[in-house]
Amino acid sequence: MEKESVSEFVAKKNTILFDLFHTLTALESTWSRIPMTSEFLGFTKEAWNEQLLEKSKERLTGQEKDPFTIIKNMALAINPDIPEELMQQAVQNRILRFEGALVNIPRRTIDTIEKLKSMNKKIGLISNADVIEIFSWNKSPISKYFDTAVFSCDVGFAKPDREIYEYGLKKLNSKPEDSVFIGDGGSNELYGAKQIGLSTIMITGLIKEIWPDKIEAIKTYADYVIENIDELI
Repeated sequence: MEKESVSEFVAKKNTILFDLFHTLTALESTWSRIPMTSEFLGFTKEAWNEQLLEKSKERLTGQEKDPFTIIKNMALAINPDIPEELMQQAVQNRILRFEGALVNIPRRTIDTIEKLKSMNKKIGLISNADVIEIFSWNKSPISKYFDTAVFSCDVGFAKPDREIYEYGLKKLNSKPEDSVFIGDGGSNELYGAKQIGLSTIMITGLIKEIWPDKIEAIKTYADYVIENIDELI
């Protein structure tokens, strides 16, 4: 029997859960002239990403919510002699950079979410993010479409912890079997979604540009793989 299309699959689900960054946002090079935080602070991308992705869970789970302290802890771990003034400036730079990501949402992302809403779907967001990264969420043109937006820094859990998915489903009064999680696969999020019984869809549009070597491994936990969000409808 031929596998149903991804749009047919999504049409049968009552609840659509999305990741945010690299799933709903645009490739940064298409809109941003604001320096990356690593560049602003004079660090290699590798050193900064190590702090972001591996050594700073307290910012993601909201144990640390002061923007300056978040930047300072990571920056000092790389360079203990970095000037305080530069770190203060880096906070503002990062707020502006993430505001740009949240404001410059691709048109086809907006159109797709609008279409899903018109199909009477419950729409939820489950995102790993600290307070700096979501500071401008309410300015995003897509924020109004979400029935709930669950950010790790607000709830104390981060993907792939099962609790963050369960929290999102509870907020929507939805069951895993009636829902689908859609994301780029960062933070092992598709694996986490699978562990509580969610169906999963991987979007490769951005990560093929920034993490092409990770796609094959991530695909293991995807029921469907698409390149662009409008394939959902």
